[in-house]
Amino acid sequence: MVVIHYTAMQSAEAALDRLCDPAAGVSAHFMVCECGRVWQMVEEEARAWHAGAGRWGAVRDVNSRSVGIELANRGDHPFGEAQIAALEGLMRGIMDRWSIPPERVIGHSDIAPGRKSDPGRRFDWRRLALQGLGVWPGRAVPGDFARDAARFGYPVGDVAEDVILAAFRQRFRPWGRGPLCDADRAAMADLAARFPVDRGVPNA
Repeated sequence: MVVIHYTAMQSAEAALDRLCDPAAGVSAHFMVCECGRVWQMVEEEARAWHAGAGRWGAVRDVNSRSVGIELANRGDHPFGEAQIAALEGLMRGIMDRWSIPPERVIGHSDIAPGRKSDPGRRFDWRRLALQGLGVWPGRAVPGDFARDAARFGYPVGDVAEDVILAAFRQRFRPWGRGPLCDADRAAMADLAARFPVDRGVPNA
């Protein structure tokens, strides 16, 4: 998998210092700064400590199954063009080298809903999907939200349904408000039908 994060720190330099500090107990394979510069801190084949106790499908040790990418961003402002363009180039190489399909590109908030919010509502997931670097829902008949969320990969059972809904909306329907609705159910049903987490792809 590829897991995308934001640093939630005041500067890329501060984030780099923390990610390279053994005492911090956190790390990532790459970081992309606002100007598009990319730092590699961990070899892709090595384990980095970026995903914590998250889960995607049946995978609970996400750190051992993923490449972590940090985006220098406080979490309260948009991602600039230079940064996103650099991210896209970086992702293409990683996904090609490790045969990672678009549905295995996820956010930290997907694997740890309620606990993590990165890369946040300002991150443009649809742009990645249009380039084959992620997925985006189409139209489908509304189904059972919890069942479809689990089929897509969300850690249903670990957290309440409203927490899953918030994480789902943050990524796929950031304009969504109020209680669970048919638009949520339809989008999740489409994702579950086209991109089930247990389809048996490489690195599953």
